[in-house]
Amino acid sequence: MVVMLQTGFSTAVNAKIIGSGSEVMVLAHGFGGNQSLWDKILPELTRHYRVLLFDWTFAGSIKDPNLFDPHKYSSYCGFAEDLIKILDELGLTSTIFLGHSMSGLIGCVAYTKRPDLFQRLVLLCSSPRYINTEGYEGGFEKSDIEQIIASIESNYQNWATHFPSLVVDEADPVSVSRFQKCLHEMRPEVALPLAKTVFGVDERDILEKVDIPCTIVQTKTDIVVPASVAVFMQNKIKGCCTVQVINTDGHFPHLTAHLELLQVLGTVLGF
Repeated sequence: MVVMLQTGFSTAVNAKIIGSGSEVMVLAHGFGGNQSLWDKILPELTRHYRVLLFDWTFAGSIKDPNLFDPHKYSSYCGFAEDLIKILDELGLTSTIFLGHSMSGLIGCVAYTKRPDLFQRLVLLCSSPRYINTEGYEGGFEKSDIEQIIASIESNYQNWATHFPSLVVDEADPVSVSRFQKCLHEMRPEVALPLAKTVFGVDERDILEKVDIPCTIVQTKTDIVVPASVAVFMQNKIKGCCTVQVINTDGHFPHLTAHLELLQVLGTVLGF
């Protein structure tokens, strides 16, 4: 069953509900992606849940170019407001939220604003802060992030061609090219402010306000999120929180190791 939506913000962000089940699972893609990146795990999930898919306003698949407001999205609060708006428009509460990368933390922020909307968070390759600081290993020096921003600013299409091979397991060239395609569809004038928000984020303080069950899912090596970040988040989150490690490389296990990811989700969620 596919429910396409006809009005409001939900329609503008290509929201749709697929599948059958008493519970709702929300899938929120990460930086530079769109909802198509969930395709490999979707058939199994829709057997057990009604699954809500949507695109963030930065995605190349969004038809209205005015939806992305750099000022609004200079922090994760703007994204959290959008998530709340979608769930309210569709009358959804007590959802299981699966957020990839930046979206994991957006889910945490949204939960602190509207706890009634969520019963569990699954944080897939997520990080509250990418830049190293005293007592915290985020994975990047400030100069690394400045270099990324400079590359996006000087030649976005060139950066979008090369970045995926760093973050998607190179043993899976089809998945590398899928993420490449998504990045190339994102407009450069959107990519630059978005990158500044994401790579400059520091949401470490939000974690201790999260007091519902959480599952942190990591891969064994992820250039974007070192293993220490998962341990940090697990220690900070107040709800019952477990870390699951998938035996694969890269930042996109839903593309490169989807069967292993489904196995983890099935074990944790009981399907």
